[in-house]
Amino acid sequence: MTSSADTNTPNQGRDEAHQQSNMRKVAMAALAGTSIEWYDFFLYGSAAALVFPTAFFPESTPTMALILSFGTFAFGFIARPIGGILFGHFGDRIGRKRTLVLALVVMGIASTMVGLLPTYATIGIAAPILLTVLRFTQGLAIGGQWGGAMLLVTESAPADKRGYYGAYAQAGAPAGVILANLAFIAISASVSEEFFMNWGWRIPFLASVLLIGISMYIQLHLEETDAFKELETAKNQKHAEATNAASVPERSPVLEALRRYPKTIGLAAGAFLSIQVCFYILIAFILSYGSDPNGAAISRDTMLMAVLIASALQIPTQFMAASYSDRNGRKGIFMAGAILSGLWAFALFPLIDTASFWLIVLGVTGGLMSLGMMYGPQAALYTELFSTEVRYSGASLGYQLGAIVGGAFAPTIATILWTQYSIVWVSVYMAFASIASLICIMMLTETSGTNLQEVK
Repeated sequence: MTSSADTNTPNQGRDEAHQQSNMRKVAMAALAGTSIEWYDFFLYGSAAALVFPTAFFPESTPTMALILSFGTFAFGFIARPIGGILFGHFGDRIGRKRTLVLALVVMGIASTMVGLLPTYATIGIAAPILLTVLRFTQGLAIGGQWGGAMLLVTESAPADKRGYYGAYAQAGAPAGVILANLAFIAISASVSEEFFMNWGWRIPFLASVLLIGISMYIQLHLEETDAFKELETAKNQKHAEATNAASVPERSPVLEALRRYPKTIGLAAGAFLSIQVCFYILIAFILSYGSDPNGAAISRDTMLMAVLIASALQIPTQFMAASYSDRNGRKGIFMAGAILSGLWAFALFPLIDTASFWLIVLGVTGGLMSLGMMYGPQAALYTELFSTEVRYSGASLGYQLGAIVGGAFAPTIATILWTQYSIVWVSVYMAFASIASLICIMMLTETSGTNLQEVK
């Protein structure tokens, strides 16, 4: 006679296989979507350092043109909290998947339009104004994308692998850097310098139209997360039980998140400072610093290749750190990354100043791997800090507020510190950001293993 345990085993095996297959599909879709989304966002950073000062601010001095170009770069960060609020509201109301799809489509359209934008020589002052508007739109989209992508993965993952699967969404950032730098290197190597500055730089932006296709795949082939489905079921039951009672309007998820988690949102933003300050100095500012004719005068392609190699090594670091956080907690590995980032800031620029390619790679790699120790577990950490009904809003607010304070003006501040004082002050700036993040993460509670269905 067959026992019930024996009869359940095949079904359990099929369910587990189906769950693993679905989880892989969700993880790869999140990786693809975030990679192209961040590609668009970071492509602008490379162009802001290498192309936009000449194309959109030709009447300014080279230093001022660079500062103005990085200023338009900052507008994307100013928009990110607004995007987090807008998309967070809908992500907590209508679902993670549909909101993510909308964010991806908005980014695809905005980035393609940058590739079609006339320069200052053609339409005058209207060119940098339109460029700023499109950068602001990119910021709105990235402000909504991150919350949707990371929740789509982390809310679907088993509790003991939430960090690991969350790292797929986080891997989109360094993957986006790789794609953006490869695009610029490939175009630069294929055409003359004159053609690159006039037309070649547009090609990587026009390729952003692919993001719309990825968004359609997500819409048609992925399911909503279990956590959000359970939230919807609970809401429907609550409404059914209250049919005879006076209806009370629901508070906005964003306002509810601010009411219930003000300290947590602030600490989450502070924990993100080091990642943002150091990251944008490592992928954007150093491009202009390294190629400065009064300094080491390193070629553009050499600096881009160094950032590309370092970003490739950042990805496995993030997965290892995220997996470690599943076994040993989120805070310890995050704190270690903050400490290493602050210390490595003082090694970075001396290594670049050698003008040796492999020492430059070492400098950038050390910085990005330190950041990877924080960025890898971050998706799981921020997911676990908030309850389901306000999770999209709360996590997005913490992430995007940290982004605007830390990343918006990092290249601009670094440029001013470098040109007005000394490059050492850029390292000090990076170290102070790391100390601030260390303090904030120490003040947060450990979240590993949290039940995502619990109301906090």
